[in-house]
Amino acid sequence: MTNPFANRIALVTGASRGIGFATAKALAKAGAHIVAVARTQGGLEELDDEIRKDGGSATLVPLNLTDSDGIARLGAGLHERYGKLDILVCNAGVLGPSSPIGHIELKAFTDVMAVNVSANFQLIRCMEPLLKQSDAGRAVFITSGAANKATAYVSPYAASKAALETLARAWAQETANTKLRVNLFNPGPVRTRMRATLMPGEDPATLDTAEQVAEFIVPMCAPDWTETGKFYDYKTRSLMSFRSPA
Repeated sequence: MTNPFANRIALVTGASRGIGFATAKALAKAGAHIVAVARTQGGLEELDDEIRKDGGSATLVPLNLTDSDGIARLGAGLHERYGKLDILVCNAGVLGPSSPIGHIELKAFTDVMAVNVSANFQLIRCMEPLLKQSDAGRAVFITSGAANKATAYVSPYAASKAALETLARAWAQETANTKLRVNLFNPGPVRTRMRATLMPGEDPATLDTAEQVAEFIVPMCAPDWTETGKFYDYKTRSLMSFRSPA
């Protein structure tokens, strides 16, 4: 059988650890070439070692996603080298401050928005032409239940994820008549550094691993995935449609 991920180029942000690391590794194992983006050079090199062990390949891109010009240069570089992009996994995100809204400084709020929203906006702008050159472009955005729960004391994070969901859904509608499919993935509580920061007293052994979660992201990146504008909830293992408030 032909490998559906053979000769496919997958860009994964936040690839140096957690869900991004695990997803990049899983996609590489499935046959995709990984363009791994993260701020941490050491984490990227560790990912590269793991991918090579499985016989895969990766291009490492140390980049702070608040560098919008850097994202544009990355898009230009991918165009020059490959002429397309098949998979975009927007995983990178920051938690920001855990505090009552009135105690949060404006800069702390805008810093969260810069990574969780504006960077993804720029990725959409710069990668859409490349994804449309693919015979089956696929984009997956990692979101959070905080977006619809409006979780107290993490308002910048919750607001940023709500904005991200709307951005992705609008893009899905705009591209519904193309070969590009755009979806959201909510992992829920997972054994990651971000979760440990938010819930320091929680036993990590009670949570699923990033590797377990990644196995459910990979199918959403495959050419035979046909849904768009949907929300996959990992906890319930269900694909959901958005609907207007009652």
